[in-house]
Amino acid sequence: MKPKATFRGAVIAGAKPAAARPVAPVPIGEQKVRVARETAGRGGKGVTVINGLVLPAAELEALAGELKRACGAGGGVRDGKIEIQGEQRDRVVAELVRRGYAAKRAGG
Repeated sequence: MKPKATFRGAVIAGAKPAAARPVAPVPIGEQKVRVARETAGRGGKGVTVINGLVLPAAELEALAGELKRACGAGGGVRDGKIEIQGEQRDRVVAELVRRGYAAKRAGG
C-alpha cells in the first residue's frame, strides 16, 4: 500500500493527511458560499453543489443532512463540497441565508 504523504515518490516525514489538519475558524457571514448546478460525470443528471463552506467534517456532514431534509432530496459530502440531488439551488440559497451564510447562486 502506498504511503499517503508522498512527494514525487518520497515519503515526507511528519506530514499530516489533509483530513486531519485543523480548519481555521472563519465567521459564518464572511464565508463566500456558492451554490451551483453540475451534471459532469453523472450521466446527465443534475446535482446542486455547495462550495466555499469552511467547516470541520462533522459539521459539514450535519449541515448536509439538514439541507437534504429541507429539500426533500438525497445527496452527501464529497471532497469538502455538499451535493444535493436535483435542481435545488433556490431552496438551498434561501436556507443558507436564513442560517446567516453569505450564499449566492453560481452559474446560469
